[in-house]
Parts: sequence; C-alpha cells; structure tokens
Amino acid sequence: MTIVETPLKALGADRVTTEAGVHLIARTYHKGIRLDPHMHREAQLIYASSGTMQVTTPRGRWLVPPDRAVWVPARHAHAIDMLADSQMRTLYFELDWLKRETRGVRLDREFVVQVSPLLHQVILALFAHEGGAERAAMLVRLALVELRRAEDSSTFIPLPQDPRARRAAQLVLASPASEEDLATLAGKVGSSARTLSRLFAAETRLSFKAWCQRARIAAAIERLSTDRHLSVKQLAADLGYASVPAFSHAFRQVTGRTPTEFVEQSGT
Repeated sequence: MTIVETPLKALGADRVTTEAGVHLIARTYHKGIRLDPHMHREAQLIYASSGTMQVTTPRGRWLVPPDRAVWVPARHAHAIDMLADSQMRTLYFELDWLKRETRGVRLDREFVVQVSPLLHQVILALFAHEGGAERAAMLVRLALVELRRAEDSSTFIPLPQDPRARRAAQLVLASPASEEDLATLAGKVGSSARTLSRLFAAETRLSFKAWCQRARIAAAIERLSTDRHLSVKQLAADLGYASVPAFSHAFRQVTGRTPTEFVEQSGT
C-alpha cells in the first residue's frame, strides 16, 4: 500500500487560514469517492456537516455520521471513503501551534469525538468567515476544549494486528450477517478457536462476540446512512436478526439509541 504525504496547498482553493498555524478546508464529495491512504504534516479534525464517511487507519475503522468527528494526528496514515454525498469541514493544526496552545488534551492518537450542538455550531461559525481574526481564534480554542469529549465510539471497529486475527476480522467485515461460528472462522485463517478468541480480546479489547456485534451494528449504521428508504425490518432481516426487537436491542446496546432514533438524530 502506497501512502503519500498530501500538502495542504494540494487540497484545493477553498483553504482559509484563521490564524498562524490553523487552517480550514471545506470540500464537497460525492458518494463513492475514496481518498486513498495518505498523511499530512498537520493534525486534523475531520467532520462532515452532512453525509457519512468511513475513516480507516492502521488501528481500525470508523464510521462517521454527522454527529461524530475524527481526530487524526500529524503524519498518521488514513484513508477516507464517502458513503454518501458529504460536506466535509476539516480543521488543520500545525504542530508548533498545538504544542503551544493545548494543555491537558491527549492528541497523539486517533479518536472519535461526539459533535455536540456547541461544537457543530463552532465549526460552522468558523467556516462562515465572519467576525475577524480574534473571533476565529476564540472559536478554534473552543473547538479544542470540546475535544475533551473524546470517546471509544460505537462506530469504531478496532482491527487486530496479528495476521490470523486480522484476516478473520476482514472475513467478518466482508459478510457481517454470516453466522459462522468461531471454530469455523479459526479454521479458515489457520488458527484455533481458543487462540483467535485470545487474540481478539488482547488486541481489540473486545470479546470476539462483542467485536462481531459491533461490526454488524456498524454495517447497519452504514446502511442507514446511505439508504434513506431502507426499512428497519428489512435491515434487521438482511443482517441476520430474528426480529426487529432483537435488532433494536442490539443496536441500542452498542449505540445507546434505537435505529429510528439514530436516523432522526444524525439527520440521515
């Protein structure tokens, strides 16, 4: 896999500098576009004010509906897939600025942040280009304060690093509705069920069963985000759930919301 370093100047004419060391780029992408693995000299907060993205790093895969944003540190490889037409709003932070301005916020790893109504409005206000440099500087700092709301998002699927477990994870992700048991899957990747179970627990901090449930719910989120006409009943059947209540229960366990509530709150 080739990973390229993409300078900000290559990202288009819609670049705006709010102050020394902080830059904003607004882009519109159509469903199906993929930004191949790349990295930047700057750290970035990636947010789609509408639409849904998938951000993949060596650590795992995030589905990013409009109520989430992803922090990616400088020189961390990542790829982005547009699962729907998306209005991307990205904040880029030069490292010297970050070291000088941030305290008590861990920003050396990827994470997902819940986009509160406040953070949503802060980002939109920054891209409105109104109020001058002083206002923009205050908004940027407020956005950084909101990064303290980082969480292990239900839309994050950690990927194990062991080749056998990684291959097993890829098989599940390719067919999340499959009902293959652990022993069958282990046989396909040249492992024992016991070893595979241990690897998933150690490398993803989830049991294999919990990991598969998260993968299945992530697939549901992707479908809900990209097909507005899909019924919950059809989705439950497609993903192998015996009933809508069983699917809704699993969805709530992972996300804290029912599928219907997710659609309403994410603006899908």
